[in-house]
Amino acid sequence: MDDAEQLDEDLSKLIGRATGKSRVMLERGPVSYFAIGVCDKSPVYQDPRAAEAAGLPGIPVPPTFSFAWDTWGKFAEMQPDDVPQGIAVGEIVGSLMSKGGMILHGEQEFVYHKPVFAGDVLLGEGKVVDAYRKESKGHVMTFVVTEMVWHDDKTGDLAVTSRSNIIHRL
Repeated sequence: MDDAEQLDEDLSKLIGRATGKSRVMLERGPVSYFAIGVCDKSPVYQDPRAAEAAGLPGIPVPPTFSFAWDTWGKFAEMQPDDVPQGIAVGEIVGSLMSKGGMILHGEQEFVYHKPVFAGDVLLGEGKVVDAYRKESKGHVMTFVVTEMVWHDDKTGDLAVTSRSNIIHRL
């Protein structure tokens, strides 16, 4: 088996592997600061009265906030005991980087299945959904696509699906 065939086989083994599970509490402060950070000056992200006047039941999260909430809303005492055995995204990136080249964050996608608000608690579970390589202009590029599916912790309702594409270029 040559190196390219071995790489393809290694990549196919990644698909379906768990990347983690976490519970997050979406707090008002980080939601508001994130909105400011992405230059969204809408008062609905800052003031519950403005959100109510806009017909919302609370302060909504900005559309790309799910990219950050695992960092800002994940508290050790809230984490599930049944974290699946899997691979961390850092382990995937480290393995790719050990071959040299560079890592790019290629794409990020957010699908909101229901509105999400400050105060919500969400439970997310991630996995690798695709892994493949392409050759382009003399470079080999490896693509690893991960997905995190978030559910409302109280109701179990599907809330958000976040998909990320990591690209390694040799």
